[in-house]
Amino acid sequence: MEPRLKKTAPQPDVTKAVNLLYKSAFSAGVPKTVLELVHLRASQINGCAPCADSGARSMRQAGETDDRLFAVPVWRETPYFTEPERAALALSEYATRLADRPDPVPDAIWDEAAKHFTDEQLGAIVLWIATSNFFNRINVTTRQQAPQVWG
Repeated sequence: MEPRLKKTAPQPDVTKAVNLLYKSAFSAGVPKTVLELVHLRASQINGCAPCADSGARSMRQAGETDDRLFAVPVWRETPYFTEPERAALALSEYATRLADRPDPVPDAIWDEAAKHFTDEQLGAIVLWIATSNFFNRINVTTRQQAPQVWG
């Protein structure tokens, strides 16, 4: 499958806006691992190869284990994730699949996340999930590919 656009880099104003979103999400006191996990999970759900690839590689470079990386799609069935991470992963799944149910993000999902994170941190997590979905939609729509890595 060929990419529909050869270059998908946004205009300079968009890049500035995305950098502000990144700064806001990553400065709210949420552990970086949690933000990386919600990004990876949203990207897997949306079938975004470049984001899933870069997210997993970034996490591995930061010292994440293969056990946890390989288990993200089945996080409920593994012992590898903390309760706060599980709450964030569930929130990521529900916030990514908004059209799949009449109550897109049920109170039980939100309340579980609220047990582990402050309002400011929850806002940052939601912002990062939305930002991940933003990039997923651009990449999937334009058929961007994960980079080929050999060796």
